[in-house]
Amino acid sequence: MPSRFQAAQLVASPLYPNAIAWSDENLIAVACGHLVTILNPALTLGPRGLITIPTCEPYPIGLVKKEDLLAGCLLPNALFRDRRPCVRSISWSPLGMAPNFGCLLAVCTTEGRVKLYRSPFCDFCAEWIEVIDISDRLYDFLAKTNFGQSEILDSEIVHEQTTQVRLSDNLADVFPNTITGKEHKRRRASTTNGIDKESETFGGQLIGNCEKPHAGSSPHTNKREEQLPKITADQYASRSQMLSSIVVAWSPVLCLTSKICTAPQNDSPHRFSIFAVGGKAGKISIWRIHAPQCYSIEHNRVSPGVMLVGLLEAHNSWVTAVNLALLSSNSNHQVLLASASSDGSVKIWLGNGEKLLESSESNNAPFVLLKEVIFGNIVPVSVLSLVIPVQAPYKILLAVGKGSGSFEVWTCDISSCKFYKACSQDAHDYVVTGLAWAFDGCCLYSCGQDNYVRSWLLHGSSLCEVSIPSCTPGLRSSTDLPDVFFSCLGVAVSPGNLVVAMVRNLDVDQLDHMYEGRAQKAIVEFFWIGGQNLNMLFNTSQDFVKESFHGFSQSELLYWESNILWSLKNFESPDKPLVIWDIIASLLAFKQFMPEYVDRILASWISMSYLGSHMDLSINEVLTHISDNLSKITSRQLHILNIICRCLVLSMLKADEINSKLNFEEQTSAAGEQQTLWIKLLFRSEKELRERLLVFSFSSFLAKNFIETGYWHPVGIAQMEQWVELNRDHVNDQLNVLTSEVQKHKSRLSSNKFEVEERCSYCTASVPFNSPEIAFCQGLESSNRDMHNHKLVRCAVSMQVCPATPLWHCKCCNRWASKLAPETLFTMPGYPVDFKPLTEACVVEELSKPLCPFCGILLQRLQPDFLLSASPV
Repeated sequence: MPSRFQAAQLVASPLYPNAIAWSDENLIAVACGHLVTILNPALTLGPRGLITIPTCEPYPIGLVKKEDLLAGCLLPNALFRDRRPCVRSISWSPLGMAPNFGCLLAVCTTEGRVKLYRSPFCDFCAEWIEVIDISDRLYDFLAKTNFGQSEILDSEIVHEQTTQVRLSDNLADVFPNTITGKEHKRRRASTTNGIDKESETFGGQLIGNCEKPHAGSSPHTNKREEQLPKITADQYASRSQMLSSIVVAWSPVLCLTSKICTAPQNDSPHRFSIFAVGGKAGKISIWRIHAPQCYSIEHNRVSPGVMLVGLLEAHNSWVTAVNLALLSSNSNHQVLLASASSDGSVKIWLGNGEKLLESSESNNAPFVLLKEVIFGNIVPVSVLSLVIPVQAPYKILLAVGKGSGSFEVWTCDISSCKFYKACSQDAHDYVVTGLAWAFDGCCLYSCGQDNYVRSWLLHGSSLCEVSIPSCTPGLRSSTDLPDVFFSCLGVAVSPGNLVVAMVRNLDVDQLDHMYEGRAQKAIVEFFWIGGQNLNMLFNTSQDFVKESFHGFSQSELLYWESNILWSLKNFESPDKPLVIWDIIASLLAFKQFMPEYVDRILASWISMSYLGSHMDLSINEVLTHISDNLSKITSRQLHILNIICRCLVLSMLKADEINSKLNFEEQTSAAGEQQTLWIKLLFRSEKELRERLLVFSFSSFLAKNFIETGYWHPVGIAQMEQWVELNRDHVNDQLNVLTSEVQKHKSRLSSNKFEVEERCSYCTASVPFNSPEIAFCQGLESSNRDMHNHKLVRCAVSMQVCPATPLWHCKCCNRWASKLAPETLFTMPGYPVDFKPLTEACVVEELSKPLCPFCGILLQRLQPDFLLSASPV
C-alpha cells in the first residue's frame, strides 16, 4: 500500500462523487455535506476557508391543486425530506476570474441552487463571499420566456386549497447504492404514509389554503401566492426540473476580439470562461463569465460580468456529469463539452469561441453535437474526465465512470473526428466516484465507493493497471489520524502532477464516540506520485543513479527524476499558471538525505532548458555556463530559476536579506563555492528581469507620451532612470541608450509630473533614491533634536515608495507592489535586441497582471496567520 505523506481531517462527510477539486492557485476544496472546506495543501494543519450552505426559499413557479399533489410526476417533490441542503457539485474556475486574479468556486447544492464564491481577501474572515447567484439568473430568464412554453398560462386566482411544492432532490432513484441513497432510504423509513411526525408536513411543505388563510399567516405572503398562476402538475414538475441543477464545470479562459464591436475603445480582447450547469431536465445552461478588466485587493463589490449564452438540449434524463476543454488552433478557439446522463448516454459537443462570445440569452446554445460516444443504457454515468494533451493538441481523451463500478476510456482524433474505445475496466465494486488524468494524459487515477484508488497507464489504445508508488520522500507522522475508511468520494491531482489527493469517509462506528467520532468524519489524504512508472524516462541521468538510496530503488529514483524534469518543462509555457509547490516540496524532502541526487536533477534541468542540450557537467560547471546566457532565456524560465534559487537552494536565507544584500560579502565568504554561484546567479537573473521591465516601460513611455487613455502606461520613470544611472556600468548598453532618449523626450514635454523627489507618507520628509528595494526618509527633527528616519518599502514594479494602502505581496521573494507589471514582461522570449518593434507593440492595449515581476507567481494581499491564503511555491 502507498504511504501518505500528509493528511487533513474534516468535520463533515462528503456525500456525492467528485467531492474534491484542486485549483490553479493551489487551493483544495472539499464538498463536505452542508459545508465546503477550502484548505492549503502546503499547510494542512493551518487555517481554512469555509462556505456554509444556506437554505433557500423555493421559486414562485406556480400553484398546483391539492388533488393533483398525488400525481406521479410530483412524487419526487412530495417525498423530499432533506431539511438542510448539502453540496452536490463543486468546480474551480481558471485563474484570473476573481477580482484579485484568483479563482472563483462554483457550488451546486441538493436544492438545485448554483452560486459563485470568491476568497475573502479583503474581508478578514474565514467564510467565503458569494458574488453571484446563477440560479436566480436562470429563473429570471425562464420566467421571462414562460419556461419555454408557447401557450399563455391561465392567471386566474386560485380559490382552492393549493400548495407550493419544494424542489426535489432524490439521488437514491439514480444511484441506489451510494451513501446518499442509503441516507434517503433511512430518512424515508422514519416517515409514515408520507407524513413526517416531527414537522407534520406533507412533502416537506405546509399545506396552505389560499381561500381561507390560516391564523398568523402574513397577508403579504397570501397576496403573493394569489398572484401566482394556476398550473398543472406536469407543468410544475417540468419547471422544477428546469430549475434543479446537478453538476457544474468551467472551461479554460478564452481570449477573443468581438467582431460586432465597432468602437475603437472596445476593440480590446475579451477574456472569458464558459460555465456549464447540468440539470434534471436534461438541459445544460451555458454561461459566459468575463474576467475582470482590472484587478484589485481593495474592497471590491463589483459582480463579474455574467451572461446566459443559451440552453443546450443535451439529454432526455438528468445530466450527471459535465466537463469542458479548450481546443485551440491558429485560426480560432473551440470549446469541447462532454456531457453524461443518468440514462447512461455520453455526448461530445463542439462550440465556436466567436459565437460563444457574441451569443446571449438564446433557447439554443451555440454547440453542435460532435459525437454520441455512448448510447443510453440502464447504467447511469457518475463522473467524466476530459483532457486534451499538450503534446497532442488534436487528440481527445475521455474517461467515463459509471454507477456499476466500471469505467471506459475513449480517444478521438479531431482531424478525422473518429472515436475509438481504448478500454473498458471493471475497476470497482460500487460507483466510480472520481477520475483524474495526470502527466498529460499518460496516467489515469480512479476511485470508487468501494474505498479503492487505482492507477492506470495509457499506452496507445491499451490501458494497464500500475501500482501507486509506495516509497515517500519526507514522510510525515500521521499516526494521530485514523485509518478506518469505508468509501472514497473523489480524487484530484496537483498542478505539478506530483501529488494526488483523495477524500475518504471514516467509519464513525469504529471511532471513539466521545472524541474522534465528533470531530473526524472524513480525511483528505495526500500521496506522492512523482515516482510513478510511466515507461518513459525524460532525459534522466541513468549513469548517476546506479544503486538504491534510503529505501528507494534505482528505478524509482529514475522515475522521480524523469517526472520532476517533465513537470519543470511543462511549466515553461507562459500560459500555464506558475504553481510549483509540489516540485519544491519533493526536492526539499530529497535534499534532506540525498543532496547529491537533487544537485544532479538541477544540473540536468539547467542543461536541457537553459543550455539547449543534456550536458554531462557538474552543477558548478552548469552554473558557470548559464550566467552568460541569461539574455537568451525566456522570462518564464528566469522566473522558475529564481524560485528554485530562493525556495530550494537558498531556503536557509531570509528573503529580505537577499533583497537588500545585507551581509552579502559575509554570506558568500562563509558559504561554499556552489552556494556562492547560486547567489550570484540569482542576482544576475533578477537584474535581467528588471532590465526587461525597464526596457518595456521606457518603450511604452516613448510610444504613448501619456496622452492616450485606456492603455497601460509605466509609472516611476524618474526612479527607473536613477536606477540606470546608479548601475550604468553594469547594465546593457542598449538600455543606457534608451534611457538617454527618455531624458530627451522628457525635456521636450517640460512637465513636472516626472519630478524625482518623493515624500515620506508618515512625516512628509524627503526620500532619496538609494535602492530599488527599500528607502529611508531624511527625517524631521523632533523636540529633543533627534532625527526619526522611517523605513519605507519600494514597489517592485515602479520602484516608487509604496503608499500606506493595501499592497500586493509575493510569497516567494517577499517583495511588495503598488503597481502591476505589464503582461508582455511575462511572455518575453529574451532580452529585446531591437527596441523599435517593441515600441510599436506598446501601442496595443496592455493588460496588467498581479504577478511578481521577479518570480512570476500570483501576488496576493498578505493575510494574517489565522486566515487562509494560497501558496504557489
